[in-house]
Amino acid sequence: MPHQASDLPVMTVNVFPGGFNWGLYVGEDKGFFARRGIAVQIQDTPNSVTQMTDFSQGKFDIAMTAVDNIVAYVEGQGEAPIGPQPDFMAVMGSDSGFLSLVASPSIKHIAELAGKALSVDAMTTGYAFVLYEIMRRNGLDKDRGDYEIVRAGGMVQRWNALRDGRHAATLLSAPYNILAKNQGFTELVKATDVIGAYQGNVAAVRRPWAQQNRSRIVAYISGYRSSIAWLYDPSNRNEAIAILRRHLPQMEPEIAEASYAELLDPKNGFFRSGDIDREGLNCVLDLRSRYGLPSRQLNDPAKYCDLGYSEATR
Repeated sequence: MPHQASDLPVMTVNVFPGGFNWGLYVGEDKGFFARRGIAVQIQDTPNSVTQMTDFSQGKFDIAMTAVDNIVAYVEGQGEAPIGPQPDFMAVMGSDSGFLSLVASPSIKHIAELAGKALSVDAMTTGYAFVLYEIMRRNGLDKDRGDYEIVRAGGMVQRWNALRDGRHAATLLSAPYNILAKNQGFTELVKATDVIGAYQGNVAAVRRPWAQQNRSRIVAYISGYRSSIAWLYDPSNRNEAIAILRRHLPQMEPEIAEASYAELLDPKNGFFRSGDIDREGLNCVLDLRSRYGLPSRQLNDPAKYCDLGYSEATR
């Protein structure tokens, strides 16, 4: 008889709300985590400063977060006043971040963002550097003051601010970029079309906790990978969309359908392997070397991740 979730040790997983948590939803609902002897409890966070502060205090077990956040706080470059966090490390890669630069309906080209206010979660971590690089490659430089940067919080908060006209553009991912397009906003570009391979979300843990909970981390990665494999099976499409809408009940059917196409794109969708994209992580380090403060050259990917947990699930 399979375990009931209530009988199992609970792992708390802190996330930003959004469709990119689909693998967690499937793992819960289809029992992929329970079969590996764990239960997963999802916690939402409003922004990266809150998430990283709580992470440093051990308020949850796993952070599903941009790997740039992990690099930033290991290096003491994070926005939260918590100092360097050398115990933060990534153990699983989830996706490229699914980032799109989305602008107000009146704006049709990146050049038109000159002099406008663009919003980010935090000024110095997460996907802010991706935004800066997209703009730089299109002739607009933050350091020259070609545009204004405003801190607005996580993706929900940034979409609300964009929709309300408080800012001209921001980076969004599914389902928020889809919601925006359906309401007449302009998707100017996909981030990876500009900057190439990029490691976005990862599963991150704290090293002391990881040393005591290795089997649970391996179980989590294994269950998550099974969830993603199930999602990619076309025969599960209708049930997958139903699961997404059950966990995000405000999501309209057409948004869920579009999210399926985007998040499970054969080329740019969720990582099937659970590995960390080495080329994508190098891009993260390159951007942080360019934009991070205090400035330093970062070129040691192994400092920020441990691939042994993922390899143990093979």
